[in-house]
Amino acid sequence: MQTVTTLTELRQARAAFAGRLGLVPTMGFLHAGHLSLVERARAGCDHVAVSIFVNPTQFGPGEDLSHYPRDLDRDLALLESLGVDLVWAPPPEEVYPPGFQTWVFVEAVTAPLEGKHRPGHFRGVATVVAKLFSAFTPQRAYFGQKDAQQVVVIRRMVQDLNFPVEVIVCPTVREPDGLALSSRNTHLGPAERQAATVLYRALSTARQAFEAGERDAEALRAGLSSTLASEPLAREEYVSVAHPETLAELSEVGEAGALLSMAVRVGHTRLIDNIVL
Repeated sequence: MQTVTTLTELRQARAAFAGRLGLVPTMGFLHAGHLSLVERARAGCDHVAVSIFVNPTQFGPGEDLSHYPRDLDRDLALLESLGVDLVWAPPPEEVYPPGFQTWVFVEAVTAPLEGKHRPGHFRGVATVVAKLFSAFTPQRAYFGQKDAQQVVVIRRMVQDLNFPVEVIVCPTVREPDGLALSSRNTHLGPAERQAATVLYRALSTARQAFEAGERDAEALRAGLSSTLASEPLAREEYVSVAHPETLAELSEVGEAGALLSMAVRVGHTRLIDNIVL
């Protein structure tokens, strides 16, 4: 496994690969969810590359950039054990050199949900992913369904800017009690960790209502909020029942189905989760 830090080194290493390259973009502090993406890429590509970069431009004021967990040595050992060919772990100034002023804006699908509550977040996401696609020139890129809006945004960007990249979306990996794996889970204390299971309980309850015939989106939202309210340590930031491609809020769930998503603060930790109906 090659580990490089500069763009020049990355492009030199990339030039030696023949066949299909799969890219797994990460911010490091890898967990089983990330590793499932790597395994999927390993199964479908001739070579696998991973980026490890805590992207400062997707963090807003007061967010947890300085506290975002990092453990590069552990990450590299895990990736080597899975047969990854190339890792790029650049410093911020390599990605955003002095004078940087070019940004990628994806419009309508970044406006609601995370975009509404984290202004500028998806400008940072779209820009860094576009730069990763340019740097690695992968044929496939692998993302987790847990970051559902991010997936919609990247797919829109790939289509609109004609990137020759196939976006592969992999299922959310969960703990046995349903909590979606996230690097931010490390910030939860024992009581908060138990309380955090309310996110998946709320989504599961809404899914059961849908499977029993409920199609009224407001009733599904009310069910999500009601379950979240039953947990004293959880504070709802938003719940959503939206079209899975446009992210427009629905009045009724039709043939296209729906994306059920939420952001919830448990203690000081902000968690997101979703399911697709």
